[in-house]
Amino acid sequence: MLTTWLTERFELSVPVVSAPMAGVSGGELAGAVSAAGGLGMIGFAGGRAEDLRHEASLAKAAGRPFGIGLLAWVLDFQPELLDVALECGPALVSVSFGSYAPYVERVKAAGALFATQAGTVGDARAALVLGADLIVARGGEGGGHGRDAVGTLPLLQGVLDAVDVPVLAAGGVGTARGLAAVLAAGAAGAWVGTAFVSCPEATNTPAARAAVIAATELDTIYTRVLDLGRGVPWPEDFGGRALRNAFAERWHGREAELAAAGERTDEPVVWAGQSAGLVHAERPAAEVLRDFAGAEELLLAVLSRSR
Repeated sequence: MLTTWLTERFELSVPVVSAPMAGVSGGELAGAVSAAGGLGMIGFAGGRAEDLRHEASLAKAAGRPFGIGLLAWVLDFQPELLDVALECGPALVSVSFGSYAPYVERVKAAGALFATQAGTVGDARAALVLGADLIVARGGEGGGHGRDAVGTLPLLQGVLDAVDVPVLAAGGVGTARGLAAVLAAGAAGAWVGTAFVSCPEATNTPAARAAVIAATELDTIYTRVLDLGRGVPWPEDFGGRALRNAFAERWHGREAELAAAGERTDEPVVWAGQSAGLVHAERPAAEVLRDFAGAEELLLAVLSRSR
């Protein structure tokens, strides 16, 4: 069994955290990932406190550690969500994308570990100064929101050199090969989103799952226009990577024009990373985790060839 700081800290059999994807990773998916040997995360992008409590109850039913991911810019408007999250007893809380400094010590005081996503080495250094227990080096290949400044591999190397806390790699890690690669580089594990988007336990639609399965690595776009078109006030620093759709193709690169026009869209958005090309079927979370466990065999094979 692969052993890293991550597996030892949370008693996992596979060094994988399922990314907190709002609208996808509810309590059922988080619980399924945790039950299968990973660390499942609930993604919550704001809303009713009772909804967060409900999702947490589903995750807790697995009887294993789980985590909750929140958005710093949403907490600016709904600070009570952090209290609700902590009441639910997560082992890990991630707060990213905005000013998260006020929340670090509150999370740690409640007995949970604090994580945040870093899109640059500078982000990682700032997280270290603020007391983060765990840093997620999220490269531009990743699905959903974040920076598109640096690819996962150069970012991971830079962050590992810059900080002395555990680091997870995020962005483009879609199979056992990707997990083996980031573990060999020194990561404590992988923070994985797209590989779980097509799990039946996810809260997205069958159409969204089918779209990811049909996509190739060339079918995503990193842009801000999808948020502008839906009227979602994400900070300007953070665009999002999703499957291409007509609205994104029409307006990408014309953000100022779109803002002036005020055009809105209700076209479905499927957030996914470049590893969408590695998703070929709808599979239960436990099966996805079993495949990631194959990283151990790959690493052993490399070691045997080097002798």
